[in-house]
Amino acid sequence: MAALSRKRLTDIHKHLINGRTAAFARLFHSTRLNQQNEHSEQQEGEFRVFEIEGLKPVKTERFARRQKKKPPPPRFRSMATDQDWTDVWPTASTFKWSAVPFPVRQGFVENSSENEGVVPAKYANLELMKPPNFLHLTPAHVKKHCDALKKFCTAWPEGLETEEDCRHHFPVESVTSDYVFAAPSLRDDRARVASIKLNLSDLELDYHSRDKFIRLVGDRYNPDTDEVIFESDRCPLKSQNLEYVNFLLTAVYFESWKREGWEDQKELSDMESYFWDINASRKNMVSLLRTIKEADEKSPEADKGLGYLPSDVANEDAICQLEEVQQYKVAVEELFNEGENIETLNNYKAAVTKLLNLKSDAAV
Repeated sequence: MAALSRKRLTDIHKHLINGRTAAFARLFHSTRLNQQNEHSEQQEGEFRVFEIEGLKPVKTERFARRQKKKPPPPRFRSMATDQDWTDVWPTASTFKWSAVPFPVRQGFVENSSENEGVVPAKYANLELMKPPNFLHLTPAHVKKHCDALKKFCTAWPEGLETEEDCRHHFPVESVTSDYVFAAPSLRDDRARVASIKLNLSDLELDYHSRDKFIRLVGDRYNPDTDEVIFESDRCPLKSQNLEYVNFLLTAVYFESWKREGWEDQKELSDMESYFWDINASRKNMVSLLRTIKEADEKSPEADKGLGYLPSDVANEDAICQLEEVQQYKVAVEELFNEGENIETLNNYKAAVTKLLNLKSDAAV
């Protein structure tokens, strides 16, 4: 059985080798036939010429070497002295040394051996290219910009010729700021701050509401300039902060007009300031003037002591509206509220002298 198997395997191997050899022979014969057919077609089509190297000159093409162009001279050397600078530098641009007709230097020289101790000039100076320049915002540029924007502008309204007129018609002033700088981000936290400013005298307030308003706003009120400033930066956007400060002004204004029940129980000793109209000084002054009037009527002399008094002194309000009485009222209130000083004492002396028709030139 082993011998038969080996014989069988040998036959199979020979059969495979013979099959591969026959296939390779057929492929080689087919290739040779194709080459012969192509060679015969070339011989029939044209006669090939045998060329011997070295008998005929060989033509070689030589390309002309392109010469480098010389760089043109700097632009500022050909500029006219009366040229239009807005055409040379129309918009914002990095510094170009060849277009700037004036000398400029920038840089740092560490010692005298470096650049011969001279600050580098504008030629190829990177230090001049780093910072932004304002060569596009000269007076000539601004004039052109204004002329281009005029067609979009309206005439200045009549009646707003002075600052006082503007404050009268527009009492509330809004203040915001924009910041522009070179950075990866254009946003600036300071740009969200918004504020409004107004004079307290422009608001319709009586004494109670004015005093309450001042107490509510606290240090936002400046008594020297009579200005109230509301400022906010708590919101992320400028418009939101502006709306917020306007809301604060509205809320404080209407809150100051509210009168609580306990406020009517305020007595004279609870007043934060001295008021002549509700103090005993008014009654004493009116009583003194009535007494002087009665004495003048009983006196036979033609020259009366207080000629400005009306014939009827029974009306207390009419007496208090007299100019002499009003001057005395203001002087007394200043003396109590501001304290004793040279000015308040002199004002009080002048008011009493005029009120009682006294003749005295001595200063206090």
